[in-house]
Amino acid sequence: MKTTALRMYGKEDLRLESFELPEIKDDEILAHVISDSLCMSSFKAAEMGADHKRVPDDLGEGNPIILGHEFCGELVKIGSKWANDFKPGDKFSIQPAINYKGSLAAPGYSYKYCGGGATYVIIPNEVMEMGALLPYKGDAYFYGSLSEPMSCIVGAFHANYHTKAGSYVHQMGIRAGGNLAILAGAGPMGLGAIDLAVHGDIRPALVVVTDIDDARLERAASILTPEDAAKGGVKLVYMNTKDPDSIDKLMALTDGKGYDDVFVYAPVRPVVETGDKILAKDGCLNFFAGPTDPNFSAMFNFFNVHYAATHVVGTSGGNTQDMIESIQLMEKGRIDPCAMITHIGGLDAARETTLNLPKIPGGKKLIYTNISLPLTAIADFEKAGETDPLFKKLAEITKRNNSLWCLEAEQYLLANAKPIEV
Repeated sequence: MKTTALRMYGKEDLRLESFELPEIKDDEILAHVISDSLCMSSFKAAEMGADHKRVPDDLGEGNPIILGHEFCGELVKIGSKWANDFKPGDKFSIQPAINYKGSLAAPGYSYKYCGGGATYVIIPNEVMEMGALLPYKGDAYFYGSLSEPMSCIVGAFHANYHTKAGSYVHQMGIRAGGNLAILAGAGPMGLGAIDLAVHGDIRPALVVVTDIDDARLERAASILTPEDAAKGGVKLVYMNTKDPDSIDKLMALTDGKGYDDVFVYAPVRPVVETGDKILAKDGCLNFFAGPTDPNFSAMFNFFNVHYAATHVVGTSGGNTQDMIESIQLMEKGRIDPCAMITHIGGLDAARETTLNLPKIPGGKKLIYTNISLPLTAIADFEKAGETDPLFKKLAEITKRNNSLWCLEAEQYLLANAKPIEV
């Protein structure tokens, strides 16, 4: 089977190339990748090369790896070991952080033949051994790709904890009926967190979302509306916090009690310190955003740690059960993370997009691996449609869907876009 894949040979050395895959072994599975959403972690891997903890030390001409770990597709050929567990045609998603026998090797970082930036891949035995090849029964492939980033949000909500005076038992999870703040939360991952807070199994009474960009806040409020949240018993408030008195305004929304759960979605010192200042007694601050500076730090009030039991946790990624939960929530229509996606492209756009991710504004960049398409913002579809009938139709479809990516748009794109050259 010939595949076309984005392979990494060294630091910032990414190459889109076609090559023959070997025959699968009895304990492997051949899969057809359809979609792969790009993650900042892939940019970090491309920047660091073999210095990255998940990238093999012998990365190079003899051992390139396929980048991309947020992928969804269909199984093609099943090795005999797994013939009773999977069948050709099954849709799948993958939990990349498999931690097989303590190894940090992961699809999208470590494997010569397995990563999201490819048309066909060979899924290694350890993925199945760890229960990380996950069935996906949804119609749209892009939801399967978004299950990995959504699992990070689900995991963060589970990781928060609260205590009772005199007890040493941590009560895990956000506080039901409490006050929850999502700081710097109008970006793609913040939108996912809002969706989960409003539509998940455990719901706070108040959810406050902050940002310093009115346009981002307005977009978020048009997608996840306060009116819809109120139907589920949640008061949803969007607030621009660039004003000096923003902390007072945040506290006023809780009648001065503060917030039981605070999620920090940007590795910015003032945002972290705002989160500390608005914590309620026994409040939990979750530092969700991953900094690139190993010396990043911020002030934290340890008087309140001692006397008010405030505390901080940090989460990085979700586990397999978190990913299963996110898939199930999407399959049931409980959450709809399509708002995370702001750009669409083909596999031939993956290299430049990956290397320039921090410079490209917006949310998730979704790559369809079997087509050729320049990376294009959904907001620019109408302009592109002036000269390209494909984008004209995509603009019409997304406009009917509140300018969001959707199943109809995906199906039209896959049926009409130019195939990637093999």
